[in-house]
Amino acid sequence: MLVATAVAVAVAAAAVACWLLTRAQLESELDNSLRNTSAPNNLVQDALNRCALGQTPPEPSNHGFAYVQVVGRDGSRCVDASSQPVKVRSADIAVARGTEHDTLHDSTTEKGAPVRVHTQRIPFGPAGAQVTVSVSRPLDEIDASLNRLALLLTAVAGAGVVGAGAAGLWVARTGLRPVDGLTRAVEHVARTEDLSLRIPAEGEDEIARLSRSFNSMTAALASSRDRQAQLIADAGHELRTPLTSLRTNVELLARSEETGRAIPPKDRTALMASVKAQMTELASLIGDLQELSRPDAPDPGPLQVVALHTIVESALERARLRGPDLTIEVALHPWYVRAEPAALERALVNVLDNAVKFSPPGAAVAVALSERGELTVRDHGPGIPAEELPHVFERFWRSPSARALPGSGLGLSIVARTVQQTGGEIALRPAAGGGTVAAIRIPGASTPPPSGPAGATRA
Repeated sequence: MLVATAVAVAVAAAAVACWLLTRAQLESELDNSLRNTSAPNNLVQDALNRCALGQTPPEPSNHGFAYVQVVGRDGSRCVDASSQPVKVRSADIAVARGTEHDTLHDSTTEKGAPVRVHTQRIPFGPAGAQVTVSVSRPLDEIDASLNRLALLLTAVAGAGVVGAGAAGLWVARTGLRPVDGLTRAVEHVARTEDLSLRIPAEGEDEIARLSRSFNSMTAALASSRDRQAQLIADAGHELRTPLTSLRTNVELLARSEETGRAIPPKDRTALMASVKAQMTELASLIGDLQELSRPDAPDPGPLQVVALHTIVESALERARLRGPDLTIEVALHPWYVRAEPAALERALVNVLDNAVKFSPPGAAVAVALSERGELTVRDHGPGIPAEELPHVFERFWRSPSARALPGSGLGLSIVARTVQQTGGEIALRPAAGGGTVAAIRIPGASTPPPSGPAGATRA
């Protein structure tokens, strides 16, 4: 409908312009013809004779090429026998009285037929007397041509509009057919939640781009749903072990109370310590799961300029409590970054906890923050085999050698996400002489910005 309407307006405008231009051209040619047409002397003489004899104008039955009549100063007219009388206008009288040289205007015959009139004064007779002569031509010839042109333009415009409407309908249906397919696919996904559906995308037009975008979206949703299902399955598996152990210990305590058979004090102390450790492990696992429940997109909250070396020192204090028999060597240079302080400190604590957990008693852990902002934590533990390094940042992944130690396998995943949210990167690599080096790089500067204290500058 829009195409047909647009074409109809355009064709109508073109047709009207063509008709108007043609009419103007025909009228101009008629005017030129009248100016170049001189009344024959015999016709002028015949008209004057008829007036002299007092004869009435002839009946308008004989249609000539042009009508000739002589106009008097008082508005009277003398018409020759072969012409039709034409009404005299004020412009004709003005020419007869000598106030105008000539005039060109529209008029009508006595029967109402439209004519084009050219009136001028011309010399006549041997003495060269001036007489006013009007030469008229009927406008029927122009009107007939214009009417035929109007019919032709109407027919062509109608055919063009119908053809444009049919073409527009065909183009619209052809162009919207892929959109209909896409709509059906979206409705199918909404109805069945089947994210495996893919739409064929051929070409480089907008519909193909939309189809590829839809396929990418469904693939991302399917991947997200798979990761969610995997996270739930892994969380359930990790929760099952401490819950089973905790349930067993609680059942032992309950059976002891029910039967009246007291558990030896030493065994009871060990049992209570085990219950406490399992509850601590459950609390830690739940906290890690809450941390990972945040969206993967970077949304760390308000960032602010913080002193990385200060946060490392705070994390080291907590690490020393967990490994009192370890030697922690520290070399920190000032480095300021934009980050969320609490999340960044939690990430650094996880890195240091891993170093403490895997270091043998009496070993040393080296923590260094270089002048270029690279933080390294080096331990002297068993190290990580090369084939396991690509998996260390996966959720719930734990090295076979570490499965006997406490932990959920979520710490490094949290660290990686926090570092990435600050625009940095983290990597683990084997250390020379054994152990593992964790290297963290976060964009920043060695001096604080001039706008104020490190902890008060907002991102």
